Amino acid sequence: MTFRVLVVCTGNVCRSPMAEQLLRVRFAAAGVEVEVSSAGTAALVGEPMTSEAAELSRRFGGVPDAHRARQLTADLVAEADLVLTASRTHRAAVAQLLPRAARRAFTLREFARVAEFVANDPSSELDSDAAPAASPDAVLDILSMSRGYAPPRPDPEADDVVDPYRLSSDVYEEAGRLIDESTAAIVAAFGGSKRVGREIA
Repeated sequence: MTFRVLVVCTGNVCRSPMAEQLLRVRFAAAGVEVEVSSAGTAALVGEPMTSEAAELSRRFGGVPDAHRARQLTADLVAEADLVLTASRTHRAAVAQLLPRAARRAFTLREFARVAEFVANDPSSELDSDAAPAASPDAVLDILSMSRGYAPPRPDPEADDVVDPYRLSSDVYEEAGRLIDESTAAIVAAFGGSKRVGREIA
């Protein structure tokens, strides 16, 4: 059965579709079978990505042209094995829609942080030899159990990806950088190389 990842932000026109597209291309390049989709807590339903976000996605190897925003629902959350959100606020919204999903809901940066903690833990079951053989479900179980042990960032807001919507190109660049770094670390956690799919332009 295919492992499903759902990425969530607010409008589903900037952060979550960019992360969706980078995860999709990077999982495929790594040979990891994962289905990735996205939605927004206050989606601009039917709208394409902003031109700035689409350009960033292309720069990092994504394919943004067919994207249209859709609204987050409890059914979408229920269908996902892992929910990755742009911010802690979105993570809370996911848990409010479906409380049992809280265990499998992380912010993008939080999941990357926990994954890197586990990867550097000598006692981890996800060492360099074991990781490629671990199923996505097993990886998620280990990271979910490890969440409370991974040292938090000094500033809790550092687990969020800044919202660039209607802001400057510098804010878009920062959001793109954080999404690029996070998605690379996430794919690496599931057995892919950290170098898969990084910036191509």
